[in-house]
Parts: sequence; C-alpha cells; structure tokens
Amino acid sequence: MEGFLNLNKPPGMTSHDCVSRIRRLLRTKRVGHGGTLDPAATGVLPIAVGKATRLLQYLRQEKAYHATVRLGITTTTDDLEGETVTSAAVPQLTREQVEAQLPQFLGKITQIPPAYSAIQVQGKRLYDLARAGETVEVPSRVVEVHNIQVLDWREGDFPEIDLAIACGPGTYIRAIARDLGAILETGGTLAHLTRTESCGLSLKESLTFEDIETQTSQGTFQLIPPHTVLAHLSQIPLNSSDGRRWCQGQRIPLAELGEIVSPLRIYGEDGTFLGISEIESSDGDWVLVPKMVFEPVS
Repeated sequence: MEGFLNLNKPPGMTSHDCVSRIRRLLRTKRVGHGGTLDPAATGVLPIAVGKATRLLQYLRQEKAYHATVRLGITTTTDDLEGETVTSAAVPQLTREQVEAQLPQFLGKITQIPPAYSAIQVQGKRLYDLARAGETVEVPSRVVEVHNIQVLDWREGDFPEIDLAIACGPGTYIRAIARDLGAILETGGTLAHLTRTESCGLSLKESLTFEDIETQTSQGTFQLIPPHTVLAHLSQIPLNSSDGRRWCQGQRIPLAELGEIVSPLRIYGEDGTFLGISEIESSDGDWVLVPKMVFEPVS
C-alpha cells in the first residue's frame, strides 16, 4: 500500500478530512496530501500513501483551476463562505470590460493572500487569527500565473465570469477574484472553484470516494506507482553494486552530467524505483547523493 491516489475532493470537506477518510478506507495510517484545497472547493487532491508521503515534495508544482468569479460583492473570506462586506448591483458591467483587465494577472505578480488562509504569521495560521478577531498585516508574495482563459460569462445584477487558470505554487485564486473586483471598482469574490490539475494529476482521471469504496470492495483498487507521478524528473539506472551502495547512503560517481538536473529518479538495473537523488560536485567530479531511499536493495 505505497503510491499515490488522484482524489476528486467533494465540497464541504477539508483536505485533512479527506486524508482521514482515506486512512479508514485503505486501513493505513501513513497518508498525506499534496496541496490544500479549501473546504468549498472541489477537484484534484493528490494523496500519498505509505512511503510515498516522503515523495510529495518532489511532485510537479503547477496547478490548474476552473473558477467562477462573482462581481458586485466582497466578502470577509474572498469567497461565498464568508460574510458579505459590500454588495452593489453592476448590471452595466460587460464581458469586454472584465476581459480587458485579465492580462494584469498574467506572469509573475505580487499577491496578498486572503486573510482567511493557512499561511502562518508569528507562528499562527491566518484563519485562526481572523476568527479570533485579530487584525494582522498579511505579507505579500510573488506568484506566477501562466494562463487565464475566459470560459463563460453570465450577465445580471451580479454578473459571473468563468475562468480557466493555470498557475504556479502558492497562488490564491480567491485573491485573483478579489483583486479583479478591486480593479474593476465593483468588488469581486470567488463563487466556485474546481482544481482540474495538480502535481501532474488531472481531474478526468480522478476517483471519488464512492469509486474508491467500490474498487476496494471488489479488490480492484490500485495506487498510482511513484514513477508515474514523478515522470517529470530525470532518471538514472544503477547496476546492482552501485544501487546497493547508493541505498546505503554512499555517494556514487557520475560519469558525465549531460542535461541531467537535480532532483532525479534512481532505478536499479531491473527497473525497480530506488528513490530520489541530488547531484553534487565533489573535488571537481559529479556524484549522486541519496536524498530519499524508497526501495532499498538487499
């Protein structure tokens, strides 16, 4: 029971709730997730089981979402889960006006995360401070948005725009909704969010809890093997002698570097995934340094 699971998170559950339920379904304690989703959000939540939890840091960082932004209102949480702060109908707002502002959110942008978020300030989560009524200065961060595409537009007193957003790690879609409304001077908040891609896993290949329950009861459930999720990393095969030494924590000389970059996957000569290695320079030569041994060689 070691590998990854592409979970389609339902609404109303925290990411921790999902981990707890997977522990019960698979009857194993060692379970972790690769990237928090807000309770109201749905979609891809990468789950690691067993020793694969140690591989979460090596997964792809890029993510993609389908988001619905409602204009004309602002909330305390920058989504519909929070209390309404301002509300003013904007029936005159057009799709063209909104689309004209979207390029401002492309590339590397400075973003202030929502006050209700999991970021820590002075050792405490922002959402805990917000719920306690404490006002703190939320530090800004630089994030990267690769692409924004308009999927649909619905006019009305509080018009909504559906967006497909591809971005790097740490990007808050709620903050994009809030800031888009601020630029338009109408106010804006996130009405719905589905994560369509995360850590190289896609929504169309995800499993619901019901799917997992059915497959486990039928004996057909299988975890995604690590080498599939880590396919974006370079790989190097080692012979049995070097593979054994590498698994024991020894540095293995690398004949030539070529285009290989760290971190990378290490395989035994029989194709067994052994773990993750870094490449370091030692006395002018390149060596493989073990970082995470997944499958020791006996």
